[in-house]
Amino acid sequence: MPCQRREDVEVFADYNQFYVQDGGINPSAQEDWTDEDVARRAKVAENVFVVCPVRNMSVPVEISLYDVAPSLELDLWDHAVAGSLFLPSGHLQIHECTGGPVLDWQVSPGHYEVAVLYAGLGSLSQDGLEGTDQYHVLLWPGKERELAVLREWGGRSEP
Repeated sequence: MPCQRREDVEVFADYNQFYVQDGGINPSAQEDWTDEDVARRAKVAENVFVVCPVRNMSVPVEISLYDVAPSLELDLWDHAVAGSLFLPSGHLQIHECTGGPVLDWQVSPGHYEVAVLYAGLGSLSQDGLEGTDQYHVLLWPGKERELAVLREWGGRSEP
Protein backbone atom coordinates (compact mmCIF):
# COMPACT_ATOMS: atom_id res chain seq x y z
CA MET A 1 0.00 0.00 0.00
CA PRO A 2 1.73 3.21 -1.06
CA CYS A 3 2.12 5.92 1.50
CA GLN A 4 0.63 9.32 0.64
CA ARG A 5 3.01 11.25 2.86
CA ARG A 6 5.81 10.34 5.30
CA GLU A 7 8.15 12.24 7.57
CA ASP A 8 10.72 11.48 10.27
CA VAL A 9 10.85 13.76 13.30
CA GLU A 10 12.68 13.87 16.59
CA VAL A 11 10.28 14.38 19.51
CA PHE A 12 11.18 15.29 23.08
CA ALA A 13 8.98 12.87 25.02
CA ASP A 14 8.88 14.79 28.29
CA TYR A 15 6.79 12.98 30.89
CA ASN A 16 7.06 9.95 28.54
CA GLN A 17 4.46 11.28 26.12
CA PHE A 18 3.83 13.14 22.92
CA TYR A 19 0.63 14.01 21.12
CA VAL A 20 -0.83 13.38 17.68
CA GLN A 21 -3.55 16.01 17.58
CA ASP A 22 -5.69 18.51 15.77
CA GLY A 23 -3.59 21.67 15.93
CA GLY A 24 -6.56 23.81 14.99
CA ILE A 25 -8.24 22.83 18.25
CA ASN A 26 -5.10 22.49 20.42
CA PRO A 27 -6.68 20.04 22.91
CA SER A 28 -5.75 19.98 26.59
CA ALA A 29 -3.19 17.54 27.97
CA GLN A 30 -4.66 14.44 29.55
CA GLU A 31 -4.43 14.27 33.32
CA ASP A 32 -6.76 11.40 34.26
CA TRP A 33 -4.44 8.43 33.65
CA THR A 34 -5.39 4.91 34.70
CA ASP A 35 -3.14 1.88 35.16
CA GLU A 36 -4.69 0.52 31.95
CA ASP A 37 -3.68 3.67 30.03
CA VAL A 38 -0.10 3.31 31.27
CA ALA A 39 -0.01 -0.41 30.34
CA ARG A 40 -1.38 0.36 26.86
CA ARG A 41 1.31 3.06 26.39
CA ALA A 42 -1.36 5.26 24.81
CA LYS A 43 -4.48 7.24 25.60
CA VAL A 44 -7.12 8.72 23.33
CA ALA A 45 -9.26 11.74 24.10
CA GLU A 46 -11.17 14.22 22.00
CA ASN A 47 -8.96 15.41 19.13
CA VAL A 48 -5.75 13.94 20.61
CA PHE A 49 -3.98 10.58 20.54
CA VAL A 50 -1.33 10.40 23.29
CA VAL A 51 1.69 8.16 22.61
CA CYS A 52 3.82 7.04 25.57
CA PRO A 53 7.44 6.20 24.69
CA VAL A 54 9.59 4.28 27.16
CA ARG A 55 12.15 7.12 27.35
CA ASN A 56 11.69 10.55 28.85
CA MET A 57 14.10 11.89 26.21
CA SER A 58 14.12 12.75 22.51
CA VAL A 59 12.88 9.79 20.47
CA PRO A 60 12.66 9.14 16.72
CA VAL A 61 9.14 9.13 15.31
CA GLU A 62 8.10 8.25 11.78
CA ILE A 63 4.65 9.41 10.71
CA SER A 64 2.91 8.07 7.61
CA LEU A 65 -0.40 9.01 6.02
CA TYR A 66 -2.23 6.47 3.84
CA ASP A 67 -5.34 6.58 1.64
CA VAL A 68 -6.53 3.22 3.02
CA ALA A 69 -5.59 0.98 5.92
CA PRO A 70 -2.01 -0.29 5.52
CA SER A 71 -0.90 -3.82 6.33
CA LEU A 72 0.52 -3.93 9.85
CA GLU A 73 3.27 -6.51 10.24
CA LEU A 74 2.90 -6.78 14.00
CA ASP A 75 5.57 -9.45 14.47
CA LEU A 76 8.20 -6.80 13.55
CA TRP A 77 7.25 -4.61 16.52
CA ASP A 78 7.45 -4.86 20.32
CA HIS A 79 4.14 -3.17 21.01
CA ALA A 80 1.26 -1.88 18.88
CA VAL A 81 -1.92 0.05 19.58
CA ALA A 82 -4.74 1.25 17.34
CA GLY A 83 -7.55 3.71 17.77
CA SER A 84 -8.92 6.79 16.08
CA LEU A 85 -8.48 10.53 15.97
CA PHE A 86 -10.99 13.16 14.89
CA LEU A 87 -9.36 16.07 13.03
CA PRO A 88 -12.22 18.55 12.47
CA SER A 89 -9.87 21.29 11.25
CA GLY A 90 -7.61 18.93 9.28
CA HIS A 91 -4.57 20.46 10.99
CA LEU A 92 -2.54 17.39 11.99
CA GLN A 93 0.28 18.00 14.45
CA ILE A 94 2.78 15.98 16.39
CA HIS A 95 3.19 18.02 19.53
CA GLU A 96 5.66 17.63 22.37
CA CYS A 97 4.25 17.44 25.90
CA THR A 98 6.07 20.51 27.22
CA GLY A 99 7.28 21.92 23.90
CA GLY A 100 5.53 22.86 20.73
CA PRO A 101 4.65 21.17 17.47
CA VAL A 102 7.40 19.30 15.62
CA LEU A 103 5.21 18.44 12.63
CA ASP A 104 2.37 20.35 10.93
CA TRP A 105 0.40 18.85 8.07
CA GLN A 106 -2.84 19.92 6.49
CA VAL A 107 -5.04 16.89 5.77
CA SER A 108 -8.69 16.43 4.88
CA PRO A 109 -10.86 17.07 7.94
CA GLY A 110 -12.55 14.00 9.41
CA HIS A 111 -12.02 10.79 11.35
CA TYR A 112 -8.74 8.92 10.98
CA GLU A 113 -7.79 5.51 12.19
CA VAL A 114 -4.41 5.48 13.89
CA ALA A 115 -1.90 2.73 14.59
CA VAL A 116 1.22 3.29 16.65
CA LEU A 117 4.01 0.74 16.39
CA TYR A 118 6.78 0.63 19.01
CA ALA A 119 10.23 -0.97 18.50
CA GLY A 120 13.42 -1.30 20.56
CA LEU A 121 11.59 -0.99 23.88
CA GLY A 122 14.00 -3.34 25.63
CA SER A 123 17.08 -1.38 24.57
CA LEU A 124 17.04 1.21 27.35
CA SER A 125 20.18 1.82 29.38
CA GLN A 126 20.05 1.34 33.16
CA ASP A 127 19.49 5.07 33.69
CA GLY A 128 16.73 5.13 31.02
CA LEU A 129 18.42 7.90 29.03
CA GLU A 130 19.85 5.93 26.10
CA GLY A 131 18.19 3.42 23.79
CA THR A 132 17.30 2.52 20.24
CA ASP A 133 13.54 2.69 20.76
CA GLN A 134 11.54 4.09 17.86
CA TYR A 135 7.91 4.83 17.10
CA HIS A 136 5.88 4.70 13.90
CA VAL A 137 2.55 6.53 13.69
CA LEU A 138 0.29 5.51 10.79
CA LEU A 139 -2.95 7.30 9.90
CA TRP A 140 -5.63 6.75 7.26
CA PRO A 141 -9.19 8.01 6.77
CA GLY A 142 -11.56 5.78 8.67
CA LYS A 143 -14.15 5.55 11.36
CA GLU A 144 -14.19 6.13 15.08
CA ARG A 145 -12.93 3.13 17.03
CA GLU A 146 -11.95 2.28 20.58
CA LEU A 147 -8.29 2.21 21.56
CA ALA A 148 -6.99 -1.36 21.51
CA VAL A 149 -3.66 -3.06 22.11
CA LEU A 150 -2.80 -5.11 19.02
CA ARG A 151 0.49 -6.46 20.39
CA GLU A 152 1.60 -6.11 23.99
CA TRP A 153 5.18 -5.66 25.08
CA GLY A 154 6.02 -7.84 28.04
CA GLY A 155 8.89 -5.71 29.33
CA ARG A 156 11.59 -8.05 28.09
CA SER A 157 15.09 -6.85 27.37
CA GLU A 158 16.85 -7.30 24.06
CA PRO A 159 19.69 -9.86 24.07
